[in-house]
Amino acid sequence: MSETSLYDIRVSVRTQFIASQSDPDNNRFVFAYHITILNEGARAAQLLRRRWLIIDGDNKEQEVTGDGVVGQQPVIQPGASYEYSSGCVLDTEVGAMEGHYEMLADDGHLFNAEIPRFILAAPRVLH
Repeated sequence: MSETSLYDIRVSVRTQFIASQSDPDNNRFVFAYHITILNEGARAAQLLRRRWLIIDGDNKEQEVTGDGVVGQQPVIQPGASYEYSSGCVLDTEVGAMEGHYEMLADDGHLFNAEIPRFILAAPRVLH
């Protein structure tokens, strides 16, 4: 069995602009993101840490690292998924996020599950 089939985590993201918490006149744009982490591999894996790179519309970068997600370090069984929601505040009405989760398979193998880049955008900003 190949390493990819043993340790295969797929991350999908849905974003949402939170108008009620945003203040465009003061360059405050609030976004929620809803993450689904699907274990398509053959091994259970625990999410240990996260690393996010957040880039606003002015290309200002911010790195965010920490243990787990939303206070959890979930173990995701093969074929199962884990979902959570979080958010971020940008100074611009458009930005992007990407990163990875550090995962620990039940056989002791450490690996990164990539989080593909996704766009954060206030309504009617992008066509």
